Amino acid sequence: MKLLRRLVILLLLCACLAVFGYAYLINHQVAERFKDRLWDIPAKVYARPMTLYPGLLLSAKSLGQELDLMGYRKVSTLAQLTVPGTYTRYQGRFVLNCRPFDFGTQRRPMRRIELTISGGRIAQLESKGRTTDMAQLDPVLIGQFYPSSMEDRVLVSTEDIPALLKKTIVAVEDKNFYSHYGIDFKSIFRAIVVNIREGRFTQGASTLTQQLAKNFFLSPEKTLKRKISEAFVAAAIERQYTKEEILEAYINEVYLGQDGARAIHGFGLAAQFYFGKSLELLSVEETALLVGMLKGPSVYNPRVRPDRATARRNTVLGLMADQGLISDSQLTKSLGSPLGVIPVPRQWRFPFYLDLVKRRLLQEYREKDLKTMGLRIFTPFDPLVQLAAEKGVADFMAGRSSKLEAGVVVTACATNEIQALLGGKEPKYEGFNRALDAKRLIGSLAKPAVYLSALEQPEKYTLVTQINDGPVSLKSGGRRWKPMNYDRKFHGQLPLYQALVHSYNTSTVRLGMDIGLETVFETMGQLGFKPSAPLVPAMLLGSFEMTPVQVAQVYHTLASGGFYTPARVINTVYTPDGETLQRYPLQIEQHLDPGAVFLVDKTLQAVVREGTGRGLARWLSPNLGIAGKTGTTNDLRDSWFAGFSGNRLAVVWVGRDDNKSTGLTGSSGAMQVFGRLMAQIPNTPLVLTPPENIEWAVINPQTGLRTNNNAPGALAVPFIRGSAPVDSDPDPNPDVVEPTPSDPQPGRQPVQKKKPRYLIDWFKDVFK
Repeated sequence: MKLLRRLVILLLLCACLAVFGYAYLINHQVAERFKDRLWDIPAKVYARPMTLYPGLLLSAKSLGQELDLMGYRKVSTLAQLTVPGTYTRYQGRFVLNCRPFDFGTQRRPMRRIELTISGGRIAQLESKGRTTDMAQLDPVLIGQFYPSSMEDRVLVSTEDIPALLKKTIVAVEDKNFYSHYGIDFKSIFRAIVVNIREGRFTQGASTLTQQLAKNFFLSPEKTLKRKISEAFVAAAIERQYTKEEILEAYINEVYLGQDGARAIHGFGLAAQFYFGKSLELLSVEETALLVGMLKGPSVYNPRVRPDRATARRNTVLGLMADQGLISDSQLTKSLGSPLGVIPVPRQWRFPFYLDLVKRRLLQEYREKDLKTMGLRIFTPFDPLVQLAAEKGVADFMAGRSSKLEAGVVVTACATNEIQALLGGKEPKYEGFNRALDAKRLIGSLAKPAVYLSALEQPEKYTLVTQINDGPVSLKSGGRRWKPMNYDRKFHGQLPLYQALVHSYNTSTVRLGMDIGLETVFETMGQLGFKPSAPLVPAMLLGSFEMTPVQVAQVYHTLASGGFYTPARVINTVYTPDGETLQRYPLQIEQHLDPGAVFLVDKTLQAVVREGTGRGLARWLSPNLGIAGKTGTTNDLRDSWFAGFSGNRLAVVWVGRDDNKSTGLTGSSGAMQVFGRLMAQIPNTPLVLTPPENIEWAVINPQTGLRTNNNAPGALAVPFIRGSAPVDSDPDPNPDVVEPTPSDPQPGRQPVQKKKPRYLIDWFKDVFK
């Protein structure tokens, strides 16, 4: 008997040790789990915030698009303008109830903005009832990088959680929350009695702490082992954390619905998802609906089962009144209120641009960190430009071969920030990103590098230097190479600039070979891309591969006057707490002679005015002075266009993934997408300012010598200083003193036919 007693005592001691050991282990696991980040928060990627100011080029349609992209809801009257994220519109008059937004460096509060748009510009801007010079909207959320769980949430701290929400959750889910220690034995006993009486499981007894324990540490299976573990975990949580901390964690953790593959967790995100507002703005009936959904988010989904959701909400309202949380009048008003749930917020998808952002971030961050740390990433992405690019491609593709594809890149001329990027004709398809990865021959897009190399040698070449567009035969790769012009003709002696304007092949090859392949492709490298060796003559006509984003880099150096700026796709990265993690400042390096680039840019304007790009006039006014270049490869496999206005640069490629013929030239393909795209967005005229090393001289185009203003066909031409002709034609009026020509203003036309004409007029009527 004594032995049995000792054995029992030993077993009890072992059991106690096991229990205490298990409790210690659980306590340690809870401490470790709560010490680290509790949730994996997806990174959020934002577009540029729209900045409003009087005089801004902005149509009412474009502002409406921006507000739609921001998720703002249009209401009918000012009286309905009570919730942030709503607006009213009457013709060109907008009134916005703006959401608060944390930009990292500053937090914008809720505010009302009123503006009037007239004639495609903002005519009047008011904020808080007073005229203002500037107002900034919250940026469009363009995408997120989700963790593998696909959980999404908006974290809220206990001081930002409305007291009514806390009290309602406790009243409905765990009325003894503030008195138990993680396990409510009275509720367990009551649930057992009820379930025995009903003969089935109808009532649970899990406390809020147990629910939190189950979500954080345990599987959802209903077994005795899991229930025992749940009790230990709940007790450990209660020992280490206050009730307020536990309730805050519960409010951020709980599951409240589904949006496609995205799981809606926490009341902060649920308030936005169902009502389009932040947590602190929830009404009594809205609070009751969300708390009621805890019993079964899918069963009481207000969008799918509004009758069930209404009944459940009203039950919760009754409990709130019974607990004294709301008055009888509030109860009566709330019971008669509609659910007030908004349509499912549209998740805008821009997968090609997000792909670019992710690639840049992965150069400095781990992929796991991108998907779990809750980073806030601000980019220069312009959703209105992106939509214009998508529409430009879609309109062009309508009725054409289904095999055609496209790639588009749009950047800001001033900063080389990538504002839009399209990797295929299906803008929402997460597939092959042609803007980044489609390496295709660039054809005549390479030619400006040849002419720039020549013009950087002003002692040998000027815009009016005569070059030969006759037949060419070169030995290359063991064979004779005889390039031809697209029109199958030769044009003899002609001024250098005309060879580029009309994209002649044979004169370009002659010029490139005279300069030297190494020199030409060193220039190409200074522009932003150097092809790999070996260098062959055919490369002068673009027989090497580039992607659209690489072409955009090269042409941006031309658009910026020879200053190289690496393409920018991210401006700033912030932590969830608003701490600046990284900034991406503007970098500028002078790579090329601004004077030579100025001459090439003038010629590229002539390409659009008089040459292969003249068809752009169908979509864009000649007054914009667009500079651009077409590109076509052998057998019409690739169609390219690269061009820029005063504020934007765009590159378009059209082709087939199987590299078969498209039947399109640069003019009949990519240029038409460019025209459609640029016609939909605000563009400023391209006004090229002559650098200090540019001088002007009046030239006789027939002789290439200086002449006076009265000579027939006299032409004012820009030269690198010191390269203008020294010799002059015989002067028929030696007694007349003519003024020295200077750079004319853009678009100025000669008053009299005898006055000299200017290259700034895009060489109109020259050499006819």
